[in-house]
Amino acid sequence: MTQQGAVLQGYNNELVKCIEDLCMQKQELNKQIQQAEEEKNKLQHEIQVLSEQLECVCENLAQKVASRNELDKILAETEAAYMKILDSSRTLLNVLKKEVGSLKHTPELKTN
Repeated sequence: MTQQGAVLQGYNNELVKCIEDLCMQKQELNKQIQQAEEEKNKLQHEIQVLSEQLECVCENLAQKVASRNELDKILAETEAAYMKILDSSRTLLNVLKKEVGSLKHTPELKTN
């Protein structure tokens, strides 16, 4: 019976050691879980901050694009008006040259 008690005691010691090992594994796993949760929370916070920054950048970009489009429209209208002025100036110059040319052929303006 002593021999059976010794075998039982050996099993008990081995069982206690296995339980202790499992407890240590659980503690290590709990530590890793806590670190992972902290990292997750940190990343979620960074995502939130970056999302807010992205939203601001997008709004700013939209305003700038709208301003650029308005400037493009104003420039196009101004260039078109300027081209009309140039065309009118050229027409006026041609008419003036023609009139001056026809005045030179009148007898009163000829110099002797």
